[in-house]
Amino acid sequence: MADNGSYSGKDIQVLEGLEAVRKRPSMYIGSTGPRGLHHLVYEVVDNSVDEALAGFCTAIDITLHADDSVTVVDNGRGIPVDNVPKYRKSGVEVVLTILHAGGKFGGEGYKVSGGLHGVGVSVVNALSKRLEIEVRRDGKTHTQVYEYGKPTGPLKASGKAKATGTTLRFWSDDGIFETVSMNFEVLATRMRETAFLNKNLKLMLIDERELEPRTEEFRYTGGIVDFVKYLNEGKETLHSKPIYFEAEATEGAVEVALQWNSGYSDSVLAFANNINTTEGGTHLEGFKNALTRTINDYARRQNILKEKEENLSGEDIREGLAAVISVKLRDPQFEGQTKTKLGNTEMRGFVQQMVTQGLAEYLEEHPKPARAIVMKCSQAAKARAAARKARELTRRKSLLESSTLPGKLADCSLRDAALTEIYFVEGDSAGGSAKQARDRSFQAILPLKGKILNVEKAGITRALSSDEIQAMITAMGTGVAEEFDLAQARYHRAIIMTDADVDGAHIRCLILTFFYRFMKEMIEAGYVYIAQPPLYKATFGKKHEYAYTDRQLEQVLARLPEGTKYSLQRYKGLGEMNPDQLWETTMDPERRTLLRVTLDEDNASAAEVAFSELMGDAVEARKLFIQRHAKDVRFLDI
Repeated sequence: MADNGSYSGKDIQVLEGLEAVRKRPSMYIGSTGPRGLHHLVYEVVDNSVDEALAGFCTAIDITLHADDSVTVVDNGRGIPVDNVPKYRKSGVEVVLTILHAGGKFGGEGYKVSGGLHGVGVSVVNALSKRLEIEVRRDGKTHTQVYEYGKPTGPLKASGKAKATGTTLRFWSDDGIFETVSMNFEVLATRMRETAFLNKNLKLMLIDERELEPRTEEFRYTGGIVDFVKYLNEGKETLHSKPIYFEAEATEGAVEVALQWNSGYSDSVLAFANNINTTEGGTHLEGFKNALTRTINDYARRQNILKEKEENLSGEDIREGLAAVISVKLRDPQFEGQTKTKLGNTEMRGFVQQMVTQGLAEYLEEHPKPARAIVMKCSQAAKARAAARKARELTRRKSLLESSTLPGKLADCSLRDAALTEIYFVEGDSAGGSAKQARDRSFQAILPLKGKILNVEKAGITRALSSDEIQAMITAMGTGVAEEFDLAQARYHRAIIMTDADVDGAHIRCLILTFFYRFMKEMIEAGYVYIAQPPLYKATFGKKHEYAYTDRQLEQVLARLPEGTKYSLQRYKGLGEMNPDQLWETTMDPERRTLLRVTLDEDNASAAEVAFSELMGDAVEARKLFIQRHAKDVRFLDI
């Protein structure tokens, strides 16, 4: 018999209470990086939002303190303070220390809630080195303190309270998280979105970490109508007011708002119980089916779409569309803990029927905007047909047909996409250095001439007529639009390598816009990266060191013995670097630094609005964007 390695009953471990969360935090909040850290705030706020959905909360305040703690205050009913019979503990302690405990699993505590799995606030407690809670309920104020998930004493009634609500302050555990400093803009984006989805709910975000506290208030009387206006800010719209309709039945409640603009990209966001269902689901399917059928039926009746013409596709109809679909239901069925796809089958028919009826009535009652919408969709169909022909030039052939690849592409010899990478390099000079510096076995180089076309302002037909865009699409091998296939990617790392100056930053933005609009799946798969070339080379004697930021340069120079003579070279372009320097600093997998480009699913609208503001036609919106984010710039050549 084989030796069992002394594996017996005594080796079985049971993680009690919140130990499992502290042992494997990423299983509960996704990561221990910034995204997971901000998730703690979302969990606490979502509990307060559930009180709002139940009709008992109208205001939520979130404060970021100088010691990196966070306080969330609401005016809801307050967490129950009486004992839970099974555990002989107060409701507060049960909610904070036991996973899957709460008022969301039956009974009348909450008819609608976002925190379906009930691990939210207990996970926040588990991952905090200290947590203080105050509950105002039943005419009294009740307080309790926790350290590393465990109460330091029982819940105490400490005074009278005229109002009701909950105040929770937590200090994230710096022994678990990579950083415990919250990002104001990330939280502001989420709070804005939450306010849009909950009409008239007031959310106040306060940052006390600056000399002058920063405060932003989010409250929208128009709800998702205001959300659609926000998505279309700075864009030319086809009709002045968003189309809005709502319905409520045994299946749940549905709200839909939509408005077309003259642009080429769509932004359709779907939510279930305030949860951003980024992978869609039955509610989004119902919306798309109704939209396509209703627009086509109207176009036929008005003879805009002739008898022999094909129906407009869903993609044609959604071009330039900003829409928000929000459903509220008692028993949502999500796919997995991530809750990214709604599975309730009854919502498909319910949403489809409501949208069909509501949109058909709008089109009949508003003939002028209705015609503008249908004409826009028809033009999109014609442009898409032309683009389909243009894509024949860029469609990827088999790997053996290398003659179809762009002539200026220096390809690699390996054919396993998981092992290979392609550098999109600014200019022929830098491209020449990169070709000499690279490891030919797995690194491909594609030099790009100047600033590529801004696809945010161009339709797909015009974009595909650009030599540089064609070269990028052909090199990647995935195709674009409805022909995109991630499995056909010829490289699993697409690395943007531009100069460390203003022009380089602009080119980087243009390439990122291209990926976001035409190959978003590449970003979602984690295939897109940004190279980090050095800014400086400090030489002293026969030695040298590279610095990638001004602060790092200061640290390098501070380490030199007093009186040491050194020379300093500031790299303004990749072409100034010798091939060996480029390899050593930017291309060698053992020594380089790459930034992976990601999309934050927790902030559905942030990327959409950022690309529209920064790369769109509206000059004023771009000016405000630059003013708002100027303080975040790491370096800027002038």
